[in-house]
Amino acid sequence: MFRFSLFIFICIFAPEMQEKETLLQHIDSPEDLRKLPVEQLPQVCSELRALIIEECAHNPGHLASSLGAVELTVALHYVFSTPDDRIVWDVGHQAYGHKILTGRRDQFSTNRKFHGIRPFPSPEESPYDSFACGHASNSISAALGMATAAALEARAEGVERKVVAVIGDGAMSGGLAYEGLNNASETTGNLLIVLNDNNMSIDRSVGGMKHYLLRLQTSGTYNRWRFSTAKRLWRWGILNDSRRRAVIRFSNSLKSLLTHQQNVFEGMDIRYFGPTDGHDVVALVDILRRIKDMRGPKLLHLHTVKGKGLVVAEKSPTIWHAPGKFDVESGERISEAGAEQPPKFQDVFGKTLLELARENSKIVGVTPAMPTGCSMNIMMSHFPERTFDVGIAEGHAVTFSAGMAKDGLQPFCNIYSAFAQRAYDNIIHDAALLRLPVVLCLDRAGLVGEDGPTHHGAFDLAALRCIPGLTIASPYDEVELRNLMYTAQLEGKGTFVIRYPRGRGSRTDWHQPMQELPIGRGRRLRDGKDVAVITLGPIGTEAARAIEGTGAAHYDLRFLKPLDEELLREVAERFPCILTVEDGCRIGGMGSAIVEWMSDHGYSPKIRRLGLPDNFVEHGSVSQLRQLVGLDAESIRHEIEHLKEQGN
Repeated sequence: MFRFSLFIFICIFAPEMQEKETLLQHIDSPEDLRKLPVEQLPQVCSELRALIIEECAHNPGHLASSLGAVELTVALHYVFSTPDDRIVWDVGHQAYGHKILTGRRDQFSTNRKFHGIRPFPSPEESPYDSFACGHASNSISAALGMATAAALEARAEGVERKVVAVIGDGAMSGGLAYEGLNNASETTGNLLIVLNDNNMSIDRSVGGMKHYLLRLQTSGTYNRWRFSTAKRLWRWGILNDSRRRAVIRFSNSLKSLLTHQQNVFEGMDIRYFGPTDGHDVVALVDILRRIKDMRGPKLLHLHTVKGKGLVVAEKSPTIWHAPGKFDVESGERISEAGAEQPPKFQDVFGKTLLELARENSKIVGVTPAMPTGCSMNIMMSHFPERTFDVGIAEGHAVTFSAGMAKDGLQPFCNIYSAFAQRAYDNIIHDAALLRLPVVLCLDRAGLVGEDGPTHHGAFDLAALRCIPGLTIASPYDEVELRNLMYTAQLEGKGTFVIRYPRGRGSRTDWHQPMQELPIGRGRRLRDGKDVAVITLGPIGTEAARAIEGTGAAHYDLRFLKPLDEELLREVAERFPCILTVEDGCRIGGMGSAIVEWMSDHGYSPKIRRLGLPDNFVEHGSVSQLRQLVGLDAESIRHEIEHLKEQGN
């Protein structure tokens, strides 16, 4: 009787007890997605959005951007024959849905983890990832190059692949995007630019005419007629490249006359479609099918909602861009628990900048689209008229700062170290050449952790130390950061670079009175014998733990430029062995500078340099990556002991 009852229970209730099967479970590639009827795509979008939310709640990442691009992602992979057709993502913040649909669904829980899925799309990970992502505004240029290659290959093979660039309205503020657009307007290749606009940075057209024009320009009949007419005109010799552009200009002028509006894309002779709802996946599929075979550059403008599908993210998209862990049901973010912790370096910067700005009316703040990330929003809330977010435009940020400095202001220009690479010429030509008083604060210097190789601030020390006239410093801790900021804004300091890492410092007693530091002077933190360890910046605290019990001396160089020659002479004359430790690339960095100085001044101690290796370091937690590259306390201690053995 028991067995019969159990059999009945299983037959009735087991199906309900099983996890509900989803469409997403059966999509291992875009080819599987394309087998579905278009009517099922809204369900795929719902399941995809739910999976992204669930995974990001436990494994933090870039949430809001990916939620806003779900329908676009599904539509693109449904219409285009990826990976043969190319989709080039700008930055990659919005590409989580893309990863899940392209064979990485079951590995998505490892996203951004050590040895797991990469934080941003990469061709080294998947053939569906067409190009390197991580820094903004490069998608149009890269996609145009691919479209040009496809056009040249098509002449030989007869089949031309499609190329799509997906760029957000924020990335459109970068100059490289407009350089790509300008070049694209001169080409005839099959390039589609999708503008994912979640902030209405381009005016939306109004009235019934916009719907009419969208239907007209995406209708199959219209475009078949347009294409056949164009072919005849080409054959008869009436239409050529220059006349084609004139025809497009006339078409755009007529459209502007009818709608009483024009946009920058039409002004550049790029066919423009939209704006349209970026969350109607069925309509998106229809539009993409109609325009994908059109020749020449074209742009589809979508309006989307950042954080779509998660109410708290829709209300506060900036906070939920990368919110950390959170509770899916309540929408509450899970904060770090425990005793009082040291502050983040970025918060020390933000609060100190506000203090200095209150005392010095010439201080202004400049950031390229990172006011919250670098904590300049603290000053912005008190002095909005003296704080400038210039958009994703690092080169402009530096030159804009230099212009203000030239006419008497004292700019603090805060740029993430990896992004400052894009402003190299501006630093040289527009700031350092005239020794203008620009304080360049490089946040996220060194290993940044889970954002990986596109975001590690590895190259700033090596790249900047060869530039004449710069002062380059890195604080050992939060108190030193405050003192360096205070020193940098004093009269006559010239162009002053301060680099510091992502994350928390080492002191809870950081809020101390600020004092001027002598330029180019380091300090001895601990005396010792046999081995001198020279560090630069907060990596010194890791080295200090390694030094305990070894008898080695510890020097905080503090300034990479100018070097403290008195300190280096003391080290050279007292110690047979020197270990340099820096959180930057080993080639050309602080260790190289010390080796050069020793050689130039006739000293020949045994020198061992620790720093980032000559390869791009993967993603993972900072502690994991330090172990990987030999910058953790245990590895540093091993090097000290090894040097002591060699010295004896």
